[in-house]
Amino acid sequence: MQQDLKSEITKQTILNESFKLFYENGFKTTSVDKIMKATKLTKGAFYHHYKNKKELGLAVISFKLEKRVCEGMILPLFKSGNTIDILETTFLERLKSFPVYDKQHGCPMNNFINEIGDHEIAYQIALRNIIEDWKKALIQLIERGKKENTIKKDISSEAVATYLISAFEGIRGIRKLYTNDDILEEYILGLTVYLEQLKT
Repeated sequence: MQQDLKSEITKQTILNESFKLFYENGFKTTSVDKIMKATKLTKGAFYHHYKNKKELGLAVISFKLEKRVCEGMILPLFKSGNTIDILETTFLERLKSFPVYDKQHGCPMNNFINEIGDHEIAYQIALRNIIEDWKKALIQLIERGKKENTIKKDISSEAVATYLISAFEGIRGIRKLYTNDDILEEYILGLTVYLEQLKT
């Protein structure tokens, strides 16, 4: 039991440190050697838990990126209340809540998509699944809004969901180019105007 716990802690240490290094320096430039140096673990410990860097990358997508998106952007969509308010709160409050570190480094998932989304089919599938889950949750909320007469019935739920995700991910990437939040404030104003146009 003690050995199992130690093994799990080692695995989580590798996962957490890898996520941080990938986020700060990029996936391609972060070697297994760099990860081991950061964790102060041996290569043997790494290869005991992961066959290679590809398997580790998939684990980071599944256990770190998916968790972040699920907790921050998907689960809040299932709250009760006015659908427009839920959309506004989910997207705008999430954006406002990011510390400077996150603003400087952008969205971890978006960074992965831009760096390795076209590199390996396994990465494409894993990343796309996160987007699809997010999109489905948004569509479900928008459809509820139509039934409750808070969102216009003649709009495409799929198009709105895709637009909201794309705009949010886009501004996370663009913010990396700036030293202040002015660009975020412009996005927030634009998103507020857009959401107003969805109302009945």
